[in-house]
Amino acid sequence: MSTLREQFDAMARHVRDPAAKPGPPGIEARRLKIYSDLVYNNLDGLLAGNFPVIRKTLGDADWRALVRGFLARHHSNTPLFTELGRELIAHLEAEPDSARPWLAELAHYEWAELGLQLLDAPLPPNAADGDLLDGIPLLSPFAWPLAYRWPVNRIGPAFQPSAPPPEPTLVLLRREGDGRIHFSALSPLLYRLLALVDGNRDRSGRDLMRQLADEAGQADFAGFLAAAAPMLQRLRSEGVLLGTRID
Repeated sequence: MSTLREQFDAMARHVRDPAAKPGPPGIEARRLKIYSDLVYNNLDGLLAGNFPVIRKTLGDADWRALVRGFLARHHSNTPLFTELGRELIAHLEAEPDSARPWLAELAHYEWAELGLQLLDAPLPPNAADGDLLDGIPLLSPFAWPLAYRWPVNRIGPAFQPSAPPPEPTLVLLRREGDGRIHFSALSPLLYRLLALVDGNRDRSGRDLMRQLADEAGQADFAGFLAAAAPMLQRLRSEGVLLGTRID
C-alpha cells in the first residue's frame, strides 16, 4: 500500500470484520488473528458484563453473532468504554432483530442500572422543602420512570415472548445516596404523574393532580386528592421528588 494511513485503515477494517475484510498485505494471517481476537475478546467481555441476561438468553452462537455484527457495522459516537452499553442499544435499534423484537428494550433495561450508577448530575439548586400541592414539584435526576412495550423484567432463557402484552411494563429506577439502585413497579397512574412532574416547569402539584384526575375519569377530585396526598409524601421521603421549585 502506498501510504501508512491506508495500511492502518485496512488493519482497522480487518480487525472489525476479519471474515470479510482482508488485512494489509505483508502481514501473516497468524499475526492478524492475534489482533482481531484481542479486539473481539475485549469487546465481548465488556458487553457480556453489561448485558448478562441477554448473553445468557441468546446463547453462545447468537451472542457471538451479535457482538461480531456490532463490531463490524456499528459506528460509535464515543470512544468511552462506559458508553458501550448505549452504543449497543443504538445498534439494536438500527438493526432490529425480527426473531427477538424485544431485544433493544431488554438491552436498555439492562443498561439503565449502570447508566444510573454512572450518572454524574448535580441536584437542582432551586429545590425547597415546600408544599408539594401548592408548590411546583421537582423530580430528582436520580429517579428514572421508564416504560417498555415488552415485559423486560421477566424476559430470559425460559421466557421469550413473541408478542407484547396489552399493557406496558412500567418501572422506576432510583439511586440512593450510597449509590444503590432500586427497581420498583409503577402503576399507570403513578407513571403518568411522574411524567407530568418531569415535564413541568410552572404548574403546581395541585394542578398536575387535577389533570391526572381528569385523565383517569375521577370526578370526585377532593377524594382523589386525599387518597393521592400520602403517595406524594412517600415519593419525597424516598428521594424521587426533591421538593418544590424556587426560581
